Amino acid sequence: MIFPTLAFQLAYRHPPFRQELLQVLRANPDIGREVLCSQMERLIVEPFQTTQIQTLIIIDALDECQDKNEEPASTLLSVLSRYVDQIPLVKFFITGRPEPRIQTGFRLAALQPHTDVLRLHTVEPSSVNSDIKLFLKTRFTNIVKNRRNCDLGEDWPGSHDIDILCEKAAGFFIYAATVVKFVGSWHHQPDKRLTLITSLPQDTSHEGRSGIDLLYTQVLKQAFHGIDSQDHEFYSDLKSVVGVVLLVFNPLSIKTLCDLLRGSYTPPRISTALHALHSLILVPESPEDPVRTFHKSFPDFLTDPQRCTDEQFFVDPSVHHTELLLSCLALMKGRLRKNICHLDDYTILSEVEDLSSQLKDHIGDALEYACRFWPDHLSRIPSNSPDTKEVQQAMDEFSTTDLLCWIEVLCLTGNLDAGVYGLNVTQQWYISVSYKQSIHRNLYSHPI
Repeated sequence: MIFPTLAFQLAYRHPPFRQELLQVLRANPDIGREVLCSQMERLIVEPFQTTQIQTLIIIDALDECQDKNEEPASTLLSVLSRYVDQIPLVKFFITGRPEPRIQTGFRLAALQPHTDVLRLHTVEPSSVNSDIKLFLKTRFTNIVKNRRNCDLGEDWPGSHDIDILCEKAAGFFIYAATVVKFVGSWHHQPDKRLTLITSLPQDTSHEGRSGIDLLYTQVLKQAFHGIDSQDHEFYSDLKSVVGVVLLVFNPLSIKTLCDLLRGSYTPPRISTALHALHSLILVPESPEDPVRTFHKSFPDFLTDPQRCTDEQFFVDPSVHHTELLLSCLALMKGRLRKNICHLDDYTILSEVEDLSSQLKDHIGDALEYACRFWPDHLSRIPSNSPDTKEVQQAMDEFSTTDLLCWIEVLCLTGNLDAGVYGLNVTQQWYISVSYKQSIHRNLYSHPI
């Protein structure tokens, strides 16, 4: 119905267009039931060519336009690509999440010369925050006016609370809209609902239950529509890649992820797994740029079994932190060596002119990440994990053979504080494991 809808709105706005459209409809009253190309040509292109009207057509949320076929590109964009040269006075402003069919559509050879792409995540953050702040203030003002049964005060909420919400939104407008919906519930007191959110800056559970989780569920189901739910290999591969992307403590590029995972994944394998998730995960075109999620609420959603109830998409943090820890230890085992940067004896680091290039050439992003963050992954592995024995063996080998070389890399990269933290984490983890193993032995040696 999109071309009949556009034709109706154009006829309503432009009388010359209306006159031409009426002639088309009189000649063919059933044009709205013909194929899309025919609709585009007769309802849109021909009236424009005759009238020479200059106008702008806005199509919002193209991702919500359901295609009937299984073509790789958006049907609408495919049709536009055939006729865009014939109506040069008409501009189209199209918005939508960067889903695969939409991205493929804009890459069509006939569209590319006529298309400028604006990615919202590249807009100046201060501009986005200003819009979000204005939106929040306006909506909260309306809540104050409409909730006379609550003593909120004219200056509610304070600027500090607004700043917290803007920081939590992180440029994600749907977050701000969800917060307003949560706070403005007629069944609760707005000030108390707002406090629930601002008092826990790192938590997104309240916002999730109020709408964001439903959005993520819908996007995931739509992204993988048509994939057999019994294709366990596909979903296992998907969760492995997504789990790594979500749980690394510093966003890494696809190239660095491949280096970190030591050959378990290749760039095409990671790109393929993330192909349908471009509206939720920022996957840059360059393999050198970091992959990151658009908003913290998405990893919070996928790693919480109470929020992500679909087993196909749930990412178990303990499982993937174990995989990442073992990958870090394996990478360090393979690459760590004494005097890794080949510096002269008694060298003072501040006097090494090309230290940054030396670090890049001999250490690299993957090894630096492994040396810095393996303790963080270890700290998130339960001591009763089924992989405890494998983790212990890997940690024992690391402590025996690679400890001094690890500390050397931390010194070179300016992360020596991570060494102190890592030793403390390791000690606490071993104590916890030993305690649990002791209880287990006592239960079986002295059954109740």
